[in-house]
Amino acid sequence: MSHSTRLLNPILIVGCIIITVSFAVRASFGVFQIPIATEFGWLRTDFSLAIAIQNLAWGIGQPIFAAMAEKIGDRKAIILGALTYAAGMVLSAWSVTPFGHQMYAWLVGFGIAGTGFGVVLAVVGRASSDKNRSMSLAIVTAAGSFGQVIGAPTAEWLLSFLAWQQVFLVFAAAILGLVLTLPFMRAPQPVSKAELEESMGEILGKALRDPSYALIALGFFSCGYQLGFVTAHFPAFVTEMCGPIQPGGVLHSIGVTTTSALGAVAISLIGLANIGGTLLAGWAGKHFPKKYLLAAVYTGRTLAAAAFILCPITPLTVIAFSLVMGSLWLATIPLTSGLVAHLFGLRYMGTLYGIVFLSHQIGSFLGIWLGGRMYDIYSDYTMVWWIGVAVGALSAIVHLPIRENRPVAVVA
Repeated sequence: MSHSTRLLNPILIVGCIIITVSFAVRASFGVFQIPIATEFGWLRTDFSLAIAIQNLAWGIGQPIFAAMAEKIGDRKAIILGALTYAAGMVLSAWSVTPFGHQMYAWLVGFGIAGTGFGVVLAVVGRASSDKNRSMSLAIVTAAGSFGQVIGAPTAEWLLSFLAWQQVFLVFAAAILGLVLTLPFMRAPQPVSKAELEESMGEILGKALRDPSYALIALGFFSCGYQLGFVTAHFPAFVTEMCGPIQPGGVLHSIGVTTTSALGAVAISLIGLANIGGTLLAGWAGKHFPKKYLLAAVYTGRTLAAAAFILCPITPLTVIAFSLVMGSLWLATIPLTSGLVAHLFGLRYMGTLYGIVFLSHQIGSFLGIWLGGRMYDIYSDYTMVWWIGVAVGALSAIVHLPIRENRPVAVVA
């Protein structure tokens, strides 16, 4: 089977559906932060740790599910991921202790790994031609942003007439529905004869010995820190820190009457802005060196975060930050995955990207956990923001020495 010469094909469409649903649920967890903590009288750290563990499990599970997909088939790996994801949601719905949520978070995290970027990007990448690959990866990534657009507001809407436990069950049903799309996902094996002759161990060893691979992983750490912290804590941050919504204003006129609703809308705006930002990154990755684009993205995030925390927190600055940060949000995904494929080939792209993604999720774990911990100590998120600014600046710097034009990947 050969690469698809068309940009839009059934594999790309199904991949977008899977990523959209998976990320819609995943992006909604910050909305549950206050309702769950309020119902049980928990510290902010308790539920934050559950979300942090979820992100760490996602990172650990990513190379596992990617390797599984490369050994037993993409669709089987995705089915297992969906079942694990749904089971974690159902069990979490019945949990009444912080420990229970933290334990079931492992299932949710592994489920996200099985239905997330590591598996789906590899499938789509193998099914795409060299000409279309960068844009195909960007379209799937943008689908994740669309999931973020609808995830938090959907959760907020459902919470207006359902208990949070029931919302978890609704989301579990939606995740199980992904299995129905899989008959349309039949990916080719677009690798050269030379690549097929190399084992996973050989390719992995080559990557781990390569300083550029280490720099990519290190740079991805800050991406995870920033995204994890904002996704988990920004709705609560906005609810508590933002000035009141002015009656008769633009936000009030479109139904955003509380800071709680503004927090959900902020997450949605980040996802909406990132659809355009990610597609632009996919286009740019085809025409310019990916390492410089990644350095530019991290620089932009660093400046946006610094400016936001230095300004008064108002509805206007929340919206401005959401739009700016959103345009840079997942732009790193097609560039990073494309850079891995460029350097080391497509045969084990999923596994190699999964290992890099583990660094991302370690950063995410720290951002989420540290956010909850520092809030409980200081009743404030300011220090966590400044740590994010620092790691963002570091990521911008470490991408510069990557030797992108070196012919590392094996060719036929």
